[in-house]
Amino acid sequence: MSRLYRAVIRTADKFVPEKFQPFWNHPAGPKTVFFWGPCVKWCLVIAGLGDAARPADKLSLSQSTALGATGLIWSRYSLVIIPRNWNLFSVNVFVATTGIYQVARIFNYERMKKLKEA
Repeated sequence: MSRLYRAVIRTADKFVPEKFQPFWNHPAGPKTVFFWGPCVKWCLVIAGLGDAARPADKLSLSQSTALGATGLIWSRYSLVIIPRNWNLFSVNVFVATTGIYQVARIFNYERMKKLKEA
């Protein structure tokens, strides 16, 4: 697989315009896993946004808490590693935001349920 990947990169190198070369050759650019990992992680953000349409009683508190916490932790990590990975930072800020938003929805639902019972 790595031979195929290197062959694809060597071929693509010829077609990358000069003004995109700094991005293309960056240590966290498209030639590395440090670019593609965060790109794939955007699927978690999309799933979190999709959960915004779900009723709060159907959401998982543990899952939302874990997403919020890992988003915060990895956001911090992405700023202390060298090179700084802004793609990783941005995706994790959004993962944390969607997780924390879902936790807030769950707590609000539980609070409203207790008020209705009282």
